[in-house]
Amino acid sequence: MMEQLPLNSSEPTNLKTLEALLFSAPGLSSTDQLAQAMGLSKRDVEKLIAALTEHYQREHGLRLQKVGNQYQLVTAAEYAKPIETFLGLEITTRLTQAALEALAIIAYKQPATRPEIDAIRGVNSDSVVKSLLAKGLIEEAGRSDAPGRPILYTVTTDFMLHFGLDSMDQLPEIDLEGLLNRPAAEEETEQRILKD
Repeated sequence: MMEQLPLNSSEPTNLKTLEALLFSAPGLSSTDQLAQAMGLSKRDVEKLIAALTEHYQREHGLRLQKVGNQYQLVTAAEYAKPIETFLGLEITTRLTQAALEALAIIAYKQPATRPEIDAIRGVNSDSVVKSLLAKGLIEEAGRSDAPGRPILYTVTTDFMLHFGLDSMDQLPEIDLEGLLNRPAAEEETEQRILKD
């Protein structure tokens, strides 16, 4: 639980102003942007953010999502199902198993090329990559120096928001290199088990 920070006598007005700015912002807002708009110090804005975060967690279905050093007003994750139903998004917001696999590869390996994704998944990933690009969960980040100069992909801020991550450090740890460099005997055993 966050420590309640003491605020000055203009707290209610400043909290309302902060809330209005976050509500009207088209995307993420930095503490510097908020401080400048409110005519306050960055430290004062950080105190207001902490107070507003605690208030939302206690009283409301809204949350302040932090990504790096930026904030955005979002709905609480526990209300995703009724929101999807209300907005008719159940079908369009689900990611397929293939999309989740490709997204995980890109998130852990980034930047990653489509041939690398194909090699790890063992199947062509063209349509999956196109789908993730269309959903705004990944983006092009230049080209590799490998033969053919394939496009490099990384995850986007929308990915961070969608999965409720402040930073990539919050992803569960996996041994990606171990998965990629498994001994052939281990793979053969796994394939035999799957066939049996």
